[in-house]
Amino acid sequence: MRELLLLNGPNLGILGKREPEVYGTETLADVEASVAAEIAPRGWRVRAVQDDCEGALVRTLHDSYETVGAIVNPGALMIAGWSLRDALANYPNPWIEVHLSNVWARESFRHESVMAPLASGLIAGLGATGYRLAARALLGLVDG
Repeated sequence: MRELLLLNGPNLGILGKREPEVYGTETLADVEASVAAEIAPRGWRVRAVQDDCEGALVRTLHDSYETVGAIVNPGALMIAGWSLRDALANYPNPWIEVHLSNVWARESFRHESVMAPLASGLIAGLGATGYRLAARALLGLVDG
């Protein structure tokens, strides 16, 4: 069975409890289930990884080249996560950057992602729905 990598960075493991007025009330388990439901008709499954450590995320990418594509929410690593950016530059399949909040409507330090120029696409500000939209987009990008 083919797998889609769902990679979530720092602080995303506490979704549903973390500033629900900004990030919503859905948990990471809810997000994983919705992405899994979106891609199941294609016969794909989700490989979900969340870590607060950039090095663990890099290792996950290195170990996931056989996945069909990825949905990546780097969290605050979007600002200066250079080793994660370099790992994404070498990831051989399409991937989409996702952010729950509209980062451009927030503090100015959130207005630039070092990873976005490498991504196949970027979705921000649509809450957990953004993950489902990214999954749909990857279904269209991946020949399968």
